[in-house]
Amino acid sequence: MSLIYFAKALHIVGFVSWFAGLFFLGRLLVNHAETDERPENERKILADEYSGMETRVYKIITNPAMMITWTGGLLMLIIGLWNGINYFQLGTPGWIHLKLLLVVGLVVYQVYTKSRIMQPMQQGARPLDGWQLRLWNEVPTFFLVSVCFIAVYGKAGSLNYLYLAIGVGLFCLMVYRGARAYAKRRKIDSSDQ
Repeated sequence: MSLIYFAKALHIVGFVSWFAGLFFLGRLLVNHAETDERPENERKILADEYSGMETRVYKIITNPAMMITWTGGLLMLIIGLWNGINYFQLGTPGWIHLKLLLVVGLVVYQVYTKSRIMQPMQQGARPLDGWQLRLWNEVPTFFLVSVCFIAVYGKAGSLNYLYLAIGVGLFCLMVYRGARAYAKRRKIDSSDQ
């Protein structure tokens, strides 16, 4: 039974690191996009620096942490089955399927960010502006909140999918409204200077 605790600890360390990497990568991409607003002599230096940091964060933190998360999660499933615990039949019906679907969605988000946003930006393209990247950087928050609530309430057998959808929807709306308010405030502050 101690192996399942090891797998769970590995899973927790993995997903905490994975989200840290995704959030930091997103912040770097916003900063990278905003180098276009800088004077010409600073632009190239900053763009090169951000490109290097993005690559290192992706290769050293984000991608390995994703693999650790998957390893720990799959080990929990396997060890659980070995010990007679079938997570697919435990708790609220379908919770583990939804959790796994969202984790696959997070992998898609990560790969898309690398191939369609990060790499083109490193080549000088700007697929998204700073505002769009700020919103894009909030997408992992949706996954984090959803997966945590699904895992806790689903395993306990008290997950209500309607309340989950309403709660996540309201949370996303709050994040969007907060981002809009921040953008408005930033615009006012920049016009005052």
